[in-house]
Amino acid sequence: MAVLDAAGVSKRFGGVIALDGLDLHVDDGEVLALIGPNGAGKSTCFNILNGQLRPDSGRVRLFGTDVTGAGPLRIGRLGVGRTFQIAATFPSMSVSENVQMALIGHRRRTRSLWARAARQFVGEARDLLQLVGMADQAGRPCSVLSYGDLKRLELAIALSGRPRLLLMDEPTAGMAPAERTVLMELVDDIVRTQGLSVLFTEHDMDVVFQHADRIAVLHRGRLIASGPPEAVRADPTVQDIYLGTDGPTAPDGAAAAEGPAAP
Repeated sequence: MAVLDAAGVSKRFGGVIALDGLDLHVDDGEVLALIGPNGAGKSTCFNILNGQLRPDSGRVRLFGTDVTGAGPLRIGRLGVGRTFQIAATFPSMSVSENVQMALIGHRRRTRSLWARAARQFVGEARDLLQLVGMADQAGRPCSVLSYGDLKRLELAIALSGRPRLLLMDEPTAGMAPAERTVLMELVDDIVRTQGLSVLFTEHDMDVVFQHADRIAVLHRGRLIASGPPEAVRADPTVQDIYLGTDGPTAPDGAAAAEGPAAP
């Protein structure tokens, strides 16, 4: 069963067509990578799926429910979590407090007095930090964390809403190769143990081809290929547009440098 089903989704910004009749689905328990050149429409796609943008046409279904045009709050409460390309935390707060604040928001306890916040959901925060391998850093301020640890903390925060589908926007951006490996192996473990589905965008082709069950390729707002990693890698159109010498390096090479942000 598809946990996410987008059909005929289009979005225009003035004269720029960011998405042009996109059909995209994520199956239960699947890890789907959405790739494409800069400007292909990946960020626009994510923002529509997460409810930050309303599509001009088409529909989006989550877990069988039509959520076209719904906002991030409703979509999050249906069971969608998201991480962003640039990790955002409260630097002056501890690692545990950041997760506790996310739990407070998800459980609708935002009217609680700030003085009581540090005593709420301590155990659940500890369990989430244990899940991402950061329980030993629970008391440290976020301001002293390495970037790789910040990304793991962001993952714990995204999991605080008990999502069934996780959207990950450039999860390894800005990370050293060793940190990328640790993070994506962690995601693989969580998918397997928690029964999550994942949709992620990524420029590092090593990450994509090692961790995706299926790959969807966008170009100028259109889906040009979708299938198992080996089939996508062998697709002549994908090779010409994205995996050739002018695009990111092939899966057996180094990660491509990032260019300007997509619309």
